[in-house]
Amino acid sequence: MTGPITLITGASSGIGADLAREHARAGGSLVLVARRRERLEELAAELADRHDAEALILARDLTAPDAAGALHRDIAERGLEVDHLINNAGFGGLGLFHEIAPERHEAMIQLNVLALTQLTRFFLPEMIARGSGRVLNVASVAGFVPGPWQAAYYATKAYVLSLTEALAVELRGTGVTVTALCPGPTTTEFAEQAGADRLKLFESGTATSADVAAYGYRAMLRGKTVAIHGASNRMVPTLLRVLPRGVPARMVERVQRGR
Repeated sequence: MTGPITLITGASSGIGADLAREHARAGGSLVLVARRRERLEELAAELADRHDAEALILARDLTAPDAAGALHRDIAERGLEVDHLINNAGFGGLGLFHEIAPERHEAMIQLNVLALTQLTRFFLPEMIARGSGRVLNVASVAGFVPGPWQAAYYATKAYVLSLTEALAVELRGTGVTVTALCPGPTTTEFAEQAGADRLKLFESGTATSADVAAYGYRAMLRGKTVAIHGASNRMVPTLLRVLPRGVPARMVERVQRGR
């Protein structure tokens, strides 16, 4: 494979697929990871046709136990060095916490938290040893606030944001950076599958996955620690500092109940 190699999880659609397009456009090779092999094959064919980009397809379900470890071993056995790790895979679900199936929460935490943590842990030592590397963790503006009606999902994104900020400090001087991409409402399959596309939050307009991916890819290359997409979304951390505790959760509840 030629050029820097970027591994992207959740690459079959949405922000993940558009991040792959950004990297292919920049002249790099890709390892595309997702459950849907056919969608990955379509994307790989597109990238080869438009950008002459090489792409290795690995159809994996990262909610399975040891899926992250098996993926890392597969990459190592192929003799590939990952220059950029993009942890994009994740899902949510709309509903009251106590009514959502326990196994769905378990799968969500496995994918959004555990797989992301394990992949980062597996690939970081190799990057540090080389003195270069980039990690992009796709978090969310949701990571800044509690999220009634999507309580576990918001909590997983808070974890991703906290982990990223801590690692950014630990990695100073190593040549390796970690970035948390925090988009707001974005038009993707993710929103439809989570049932979030019907929320009031989406009535005021959404970003495109292509715009979010372009912004996030540039932020990753610059080594920016927290990259919040959208001017209005960037006001969220400032607003939270002046609101009484408990108010943000009630504000989120009002926009989570649907139309």
